[in-house]
Amino acid sequence: MTDPNARPTRAQQRRQTEESILAAARQMFAELGYDRTTIRAVAKAAGVDAGLVMHYFGTKDELFARAASLPADELPSGTADQVAEALLTSLAKRLDSEPVASLAVLRSMLTNTDAANRYRAAGEPQLSQITAAIPTADAELRASLLSAIVHGVIIERYLLRLGRLADASPDQIIDLLRPCFRTLATAQTPPSTNQPAVDG
Repeated sequence: MTDPNARPTRAQQRRQTEESILAAARQMFAELGYDRTTIRAVAKAAGVDAGLVMHYFGTKDELFARAASLPADELPSGTADQVAEALLTSLAKRLDSEPVASLAVLRSMLTNTDAANRYRAAGEPQLSQITAAIPTADAELRASLLSAIVHGVIIERYLLRLGRLADASPDQIIDLLRPCFRTLATAQTPPSTNQPAVDG
């Protein structure tokens, strides 16, 4: 049985220090973006010396690569309707709690090539899977629109924080988006809003 009073080993201390640095880096990259985040600021937030950050991670680029490492998205599968629902379920989870690493990439991608490449690489497999499920000639465009809606909602909710989207409940957002997602994924024709012409 492990002694709760035992001092951590050197390897354990190293892992704890690395995790503290990564946690601080993720938060700063998410809040400030790549360009405005500095090694010195990350070190201060983590409570360590800047030299230690460079010792563990080398350069700012390498620190960003580790801090912004994104888990692979679950690829939606099944019919077009099932894919639309899977996307909505995934979005609902992200609306409840978006991973800081993901926000670090989203905040940084417009000014940093590496962040843009990570964003692109993380999204391409899912985009291909969505495209394959949509039974229309313009499936690629429809899949791109679905992806754009998902990422636009995330950016608006967490980074721009404008209007009600910042604090609306995930259920409310998903309920409003469902008809749009199903129309795009299943190629259904939405009901017309045009009023019939009145003779006379």
